[in-house]
Amino acid sequence: MAPTDRRRPYLRIAEDIRRDIASGRYAVGEQLPVARELSERYGVAMMTIGNALAVLREEGLIETRQGAGSFVIRTPESETSAPAAEEHSEEFRILSEQLREIRQHMAKLTVRLDELDARIRPER
Repeated sequence: MAPTDRRRPYLRIAEDIRRDIASGRYAVGEQLPVARELSERYGVAMMTIGNALAVLREEGLIETRQGAGSFVIRTPESETSAPAAEEHSEEFRILSEQLREIRQHMAKLTVRLDELDARIRPER
């Protein structure tokens, strides 16, 4: 029997979409399915899809345009072209650490919002 994936649903969905982008199912410049379609496909609340898309936006894989949807702006493999950490300035390292802390706080808040959403609107 396969082990149960205990990650939050939005993290599993973000990983699934990330794999689809990496495999070329969604190419750079292509629009992702709208949130309602993704919500129906995965059987989750719209907020859960919003959280999954936020993860992908934070990673710089997609951008969301108001009223137009979410579009792929790069593939996960593009990360290999980034300069090595030792090539960055001290200021860059400090800002990167601050950004990491902000991301940790955002992740905690996202979990709390998911829990609140689940209490208010239980998923199907």
